[in-house]
Amino acid sequence: MMNLAHPGWLWLLPVLMIPLIAWYVYSQDKNEPEMNVSSTRAFDGMGTSWKVWLKHLSFALKMGALACLIIILCRPQTKDSWSTSDVEGTDIVIALDVSTSMLAKDFSPNRFESAKRVATQFVSGRDHDNIGLVLFAGESFTQVPMTMDNATLVNAIGMTEVGVLEDGTAIGDGIATAINRIRDGKAKSKSIILLTDGSNNTGVVAPNTAADIARKYGIKIYTIGVGSNGTAEYPVAIDYAGNIQYQRMPVVIDEATLKTIASKTGGKYFRATSGSVLRSIFKEIDQLEKTHMDVQRFTHTEDHYEPWALLLLGLLLLSLLMDFTLLRHIP
Repeated sequence: MMNLAHPGWLWLLPVLMIPLIAWYVYSQDKNEPEMNVSSTRAFDGMGTSWKVWLKHLSFALKMGALACLIIILCRPQTKDSWSTSDVEGTDIVIALDVSTSMLAKDFSPNRFESAKRVATQFVSGRDHDNIGLVLFAGESFTQVPMTMDNATLVNAIGMTEVGVLEDGTAIGDGIATAINRIRDGKAKSKSIILLTDGSNNTGVVAPNTAADIARKYGIKIYTIGVGSNGTAEYPVAIDYAGNIQYQRMPVVIDEATLKTIASKTGGKYFRATSGSVLRSIFKEIDQLEKTHMDVQRFTHTEDHYEPWALLLLGLLLLSLLMDFTLLRHIP
């Protein structure tokens, strides 16, 4: 439905057009040549010249062009509206480990940046999914509640940094926070994607207990152990200049616990030994079961002045064409 952003400009229609029309009518008699004759009987039966009607038509076209210009100033727009559509989607929470060990350099440039990059690509490709973001280290919190606004999620992932939470790896707490975010979702398919590079060493909720709770709510957990095989350069200290000092240490991931969590909930465990493997893992997870759901979308207001501008141009060109051809005055 069309509406006007500035309807007050419509007052220009009577304010400008009435005086112009009045001036046009008044000027017709003044501009016509006169000749005194004793009788007009010789001109009886003569009709009005077609050029006179064309002259009136030319003026009407100019008035129409002026009306179009005023309507353009009023900014014709389509109204904002909500639309409901049936789509296939799922509820997902990404639980991302932000502990210091995620800065290990066995990925390029490190595990954390590689995980963020792949998670961003994953979110960007899921237009109809309800996705949330949970961060955990020595504690956990919700960075982004469940949303279908991909731009918000992408920005939040990009701005996430290591060190925002007390250091440690509270896997159970991360899962528990993710469950609280996703359990009331409307989709039949609910999944948590857990990315971590260590083993649970702190927190209130044990990982297996969190997995049991997730199974109770029908939530699948896909666990991803991030880390190469063998050794990697780990952050161990910060020097006086604020630079992180690294030392090569063995890669230790509690794969047994991550496998148990996935198995209990009907999910799957993955081992990401490089950035390319991590990307392939997310591609596999991208095939998660989907369910039909009604999605409401908001349509933003858009200006629609183009038809009026084209009409204005057409009326003005037609009027000028008549003035310089059929209605042209030769001195």
